[in-house]
Amino acid sequence: MTIKKNEADPRVIRTRRLLQDAFASLIQEKDFESITVRDIAERATVNRATFYAHFVDKYEILEARLMESFMTIMNRRISGHEVLNEETIQSIFLGVCEFHMGLSTMCKRRNTSLVPVFEIQIKEKIQTILLSFIDKDKMLSTPNQQFLINTASVMLSWGMYGAAYVWNNEGCLISAESFVKQSLPLVMNGAKELLG
Repeated sequence: MTIKKNEADPRVIRTRRLLQDAFASLIQEKDFESITVRDIAERATVNRATFYAHFVDKYEILEARLMESFMTIMNRRISGHEVLNEETIQSIFLGVCEFHMGLSTMCKRRNTSLVPVFEIQIKEKIQTILLSFIDKDKMLSTPNQQFLINTASVMLSWGMYGAAYVWNNEGCLISAESFVKQSLPLVMNGAKELLG
C-alpha cells in the first residue's frame, strides 16, 4: 500500500523524479520483465521502502512515465488550439505518432509487452483531449447526439492510435508529417460527427 505524500513537497517531487529517471535508464538496458523494484531503488540510490512510498509496483512507475511523456507531447502539440478542427486533429495525430516513436526510443530493448499494457489508457487520453475541444452546449444536447459524439471520439482516438502504432511498427517508412498528411482525409471522414 502506498503512503500518500504531499505531491507538492519538493522532496517528494525530487524522489519521484529520481525513481523515474532510474527506471528510464534501466528500461534502456533490460527487458521490462527482468527489471525489479530492487533494481530501480538501487539505481535511484534509495531503499525499497522509499520506492513503495511513491509507487505500488513497477507497472505504476511505467504508467506514470508513459503518461507524463504522452501529456508533455500532447500539451506542446495542442498549445494554442481552441477548437476542434482539421488542424487540431492533425496536431493530435502527429503527437500520437511522436509518442510511438518516443516509446521505441525509450524502450530500446524488445519490450513488446509494454504497449498493450497501457494502450487503453492512452486511447482514453486521446479521447479526453478530443472531447475537451467540443462545445459544452453540444455535449449537453440530446442523448442521441451525446452518444454519437462519444462514439465518434472513441473511433477517432482508437483510429489515430492504431494507425500511428502500425506506422511506427513498420519502421516509420515515411516521416510522421507525410504519414499524417496522407492519412488525414481518412481521419477527417471519421471526425465529421465531432466537427459538425
